[in-house]
Amino acid sequence: MTDADLLARLRSGEHDAFDALFRQWYEPVVRVAHRILRDQGVAEEITQDVFLELWRRKDSLPDGSSVPAYLMQSARNRALNHLRHLKVQQKSQIHMEALHEPSVAADTETRSTELMAAIHDAVAALPPRTREVFTLSRERNLRYVEIADLLGISVKAVEANMSRALRHLRERLARFM
Repeated sequence: MTDADLLARLRSGEHDAFDALFRQWYEPVVRVAHRILRDQGVAEEITQDVFLELWRRKDSLPDGSSVPAYLMQSARNRALNHLRHLKVQQKSQIHMEALHEPSVAADTETRSTELMAAIHDAVAALPPRTREVFTLSRERNLRYVEIADLLGISVKAVEANMSRALRHLRERLARFM
């Protein structure tokens, strides 16, 4: 039986003609969709949709229509539409993630503010000489020798004060580490 005969029988609503077309063209249509999509499951779903649409439009197919050409073109179009839809979904996902980023930035900013306040409090809690040595070292970027000369103490005393200050800060700021 030729494709033209099957088309004529399909137009008259014969299920046997549809079954014959389905059996003959299912695998080739799946291959067309699979070449485009690289996904066997989606290619099979699209092929089923193509055959369903063939059944729905059986009455409107013009005489002399090429069933294989209709099936292949329909599979190609649906596969390309599916790829376009995936791209739109990906772009939408990127936009959705971008909308959530400000909350992450706000959390980071809040955490940073909390850390700065904790550092300020921890430095303020240091003994006066240790705080002075620490401030000269970290805020004014003076070397230990310069701090010792400025304060009239030994370099070893500067080292001991810095060690005490850093230990105190590590203990007070442990929750941020």
